[in-house]
Amino acid sequence: MLTHGAQNPEVIAAIAGAGALLCLYAFFRRLRRDRVLANTPLMRIRSAAQGYVKVAGLARPAGPAPIAAPLSGRPCVWWDFRVAEQERDARGRTQWRTIESGTSVELFVLADDDGECLVGPVKAEVTPSQLNTWYGNGSRPLNGPPPFNTALLMGPYRYTESLLAVDAQLCVVGELRSHSETGNLEAAIAGKLHEWKQDQTTLLRRFDADHDGHLSAAEWDAARAAAAQECETQKLQSNIARTSVISEPVDGRPFLISPRGPGGMEKREWRMAWFYFALGLACVWVCAWALRQANLGT
Repeated sequence: MLTHGAQNPEVIAAIAGAGALLCLYAFFRRLRRDRVLANTPLMRIRSAAQGYVKVAGLARPAGPAPIAAPLSGRPCVWWDFRVAEQERDARGRTQWRTIESGTSVELFVLADDDGECLVGPVKAEVTPSQLNTWYGNGSRPLNGPPPFNTALLMGPYRYTESLLAVDAQLCVVGELRSHSETGNLEAAIAGKLHEWKQDQTTLLRRFDADHDGHLSAAEWDAARAAAAQECETQKLQSNIARTSVISEPVDGRPFLISPRGPGGMEKREWRMAWFYFALGLACVWVCAWALRQANLGT
């Protein structure tokens, strides 16, 4: 009786069938993402409306200076790193175990010829502009990646660092939200009413319709409405500062940051879709072969 799952055709058929279903799901998911990207037009940052957008521009630090990548210290606007240690199991086989990793969450600026906005990279699918892997003898590298291939310079620790470089040309697809810096309207109305209360004579002259020397509830409502109107007018006439931020969409649509450009992003989704399709066909073939072997064995 066969005891190992790898030698059991039924087990192989079940695993291959599950793999085919997963590949089919991934195929249609990638096709949907490709359609979403293709149907989202590229916009200028200044003219982009709030909602799901696709914009392109140069990556710049949000603060006075770029952030520094943890492993190499290189200036950048976003980083991701992973440190892995080489281990051997009881059979002498080697494997890499991740001992430290991290991803930056700092906002950075995306700027085109017309304007700029902030990008919050949390939960984004980021394609780095720079990706390096090198090796060393400590849990942290003494230096950054060497300028040549380090395949022969092996060590017990492997360092992988991904960056979005300063001034990298990026395409960002996500949800644009604008935040006004004019303050809370209710607080402004309360402040306006408090100011009017300091001059009771003028307040009564404006809103004491029945001239009984005090404001009724209806007259006070009229005063409040007038205060709200004045605050709205001042808000419209003021130089409103707005901060626009692109972040993760709330409806589950893709949030992508890539140096590939709009066309490259769409091609990547299309290629990945057909990769999963081909992989799914291979799983179907393996499943059919395993079932045929199982029938021959009965």
